[in-house]
Amino acid sequence: MTQQGVRWTADQVLALAPDDASRKAGSRLGSAGPWSESGCDGAGAVWGLCKGSGSKPYQAVIDTSGPAYKCSCPSRKFPCKHAVGLLLLWSADDRAVPAGAAPEWAEQWLKGRRTRATTAESGPTGAASGPVDAEAARRRAAKRAERITAGATELEQRLADLLRGGIAAAERPGYGLWEETAARMVDAQAPGLAGLVRELGAIPGSGPGWPMRLLEECALLHLLDRAWLDRSALPEQLAATVRSRVGVPAAPQGPAIRDRWQVLAQYDTADAKLTTRRIWLYGRESHRTAQILDFGAAGRAPGIALPVGLTIDADLTPYPGAGRLRAALGERYGTGATPDGPPPGGTSTEAVERYGRALLDDPWLESYPTTLNAAIPIPPKDGAEDWQLADAEGELALPVTPGAAARAGLWRLAAVSGGAPVTVFGECGHRGFTPLTAWPRGAKEGVALT
Repeated sequence: MTQQGVRWTADQVLALAPDDASRKAGSRLGSAGPWSESGCDGAGAVWGLCKGSGSKPYQAVIDTSGPAYKCSCPSRKFPCKHAVGLLLLWSADDRAVPAGAAPEWAEQWLKGRRTRATTAESGPTGAASGPVDAEAARRRAAKRAERITAGATELEQRLADLLRGGIAAAERPGYGLWEETAARMVDAQAPGLAGLVRELGAIPGSGPGWPMRLLEECALLHLLDRAWLDRSALPEQLAATVRSRVGVPAAPQGPAIRDRWQVLAQYDTADAKLTTRRIWLYGRESHRTAQILDFGAAGRAPGIALPVGLTIDADLTPYPGAGRLRAALGERYGTGATPDGPPPGGTSTEAVERYGRALLDDPWLESYPTTLNAAIPIPPKDGAEDWQLADAEGELALPVTPGAAARAGLWRLAAVSGGAPVTVFGECGHRGFTPLTAWPRGAKEGVALT
């Protein structure tokens, strides 16, 4: 691990907080008052004692190279308010958190983390049972493929019944029919198909034009079904994409790509069972865009968290699939010293064209990452409900996706812009553009909008 001399900004710290309550509580602990014996070292560790309601102060220690957190408080949030407060203090006041040697209680946890990391990198050791394990894995994969094929065949029949009865009649059975179909796909070990079926169930009665939207989504689901059933005739990369879309797990493949990866955006989505974190990275030397996915149980934040604006020297290993940008984060060698500014971008027309080309590799792609060089946010006016991003370099404007329009980040984008063009990174898809990070003209540090 190289020298970790970069202290994060307050915005980067607050972006790691699991919710608004933690941000507010952590901000109140971001001054020197409640802290004692605070310090940091050149390997990325930060520690301190925080006075609480009990007789003993809470012990908080953070490994910013992870980042990872340890606190003696009873909170189940990661990071807890004490970790957020300590990081805010570290980011703002190098006198309150000076460089030094970690105390024994902090060093013990840090040493354990390093030991586990070394063990994970060296891999398991033991008897040479590779061929037996490989054969067992092949049999399990074949059995799962049989179940998925049976599920896809059943789903094709249900889609045919739906169309035969008429799309307009899909509203009458209610959500129960879709949930039952989704459960059948779960039984078939095809969680990807199950998720798409649940999305279909939310469309009937969702507003004007829902029959057309339902027909479009049914067509995409039919296309995925047929692609799975005929996967042996597909090119390998496209077949890998189909397996991923259906829900067959895959390991990252190919040589790792070491680069200075700039963190462009990080945001979470959640359902009743899972919290999914998406992190967008841009390689400053390779000029590649990659996405890290991490997951946490319902109500708990995923383990990987990278502040927007951070640049990490790290290995990324891509997952298989045509046009897929997902990668696994490998060994990290250090962090960059200064923000690198926005990645190269283009116009609105070029953003739509990039999404169109990406659909050739992955027809089920909802959106594609892109950067707009000169976008002007246009709030709703004259009775309109939708935000737009006008292209200062052309005559076109991209609609903002409905989900993004409900976020406070759009007003932050309008404030950053002030009516002037800004550089915006986000996701461009068939529903519009979702802005995630913005850079005012000439700025090196981006403003997170999520």
